Amino acid sequence: MSEILLQVEGLEAGYGDVQVLWGISLKVARGTMTTLLGANGAGKTTSLRAITGAMCPRGGKVVFAGEDVTWLPAHAKAARGLVLVPEGRQLFNNMSVEENLEMGAYSRRARQHFRQQLDHVYTMFPRLKERRNQKSGTFSGGEQQMLAIARGLMAMPEILIIDELSLGLAPVVVQQLAETLKGLKASGVTVLLVEQNLHLALALSDYAYVIAEGRPFLEGPSAEVAAKPEIRQAYLGL
Repeated sequence: MSEILLQVEGLEAGYGDVQVLWGISLKVARGTMTTLLGANGAGKTTSLRAITGAMCPRGGKVVFAGEDVTWLPAHAKAARGLVLVPEGRQLFNNMSVEENLEMGAYSRRARQHFRQQLDHVYTMFPRLKERRNQKSGTFSGGEQQMLAIARGLMAMPEILIIDELSLGLAPVVVQQLAETLKGLKASGVTVLLVEQNLHLALALSDYAYVIAEGRPFLEGPSAEVAAKPEIRQAYLGL
């Protein structure tokens, strides 16, 4: 059994008087790709915000690399290697590619290895190297997603959490990014992928969790989850 790098137990969270998450639990083993699935509004992004420290959970526990990090702020979690690639990319549009990458390497550990990591991401994404002085706001959606992933890698993640990889992107671009994720996994990077594209997520990942209306619905090896008729209920209400 692989080491459990991230363990979430009974996570509860919400906004104001509205509770969104009701007892979400999941585990991510080191070196694997795990996916969190659910229809639009199921609570996927809220789960990630509560896990990474972008919002305070109301209950439950987040254990990362053996340490209880439930109440740590986002920057402290990121410095430990719990790194989020947010939905919608959230780049600094008026900054160049290289300046955006520098922003990713803000922790002390990442700054010490900045040049090595920069060479690594430029090898992985040669298009970014070609355009390293270009402002990110002039990029296509697919190029911005590449840059967002590269910025996440600059933080030297122990686990890279990607929120909605394929959102708003053309199928050919999504396929290119899927190949990138396969390469990341092959290199030993642990990935937690949140994705609305059911077929893409299950094809890429080893293990899947499905949530519906903020509650656990289904989990299992991705190939088994893909074969379950219940998945249609969670996604299509059938």
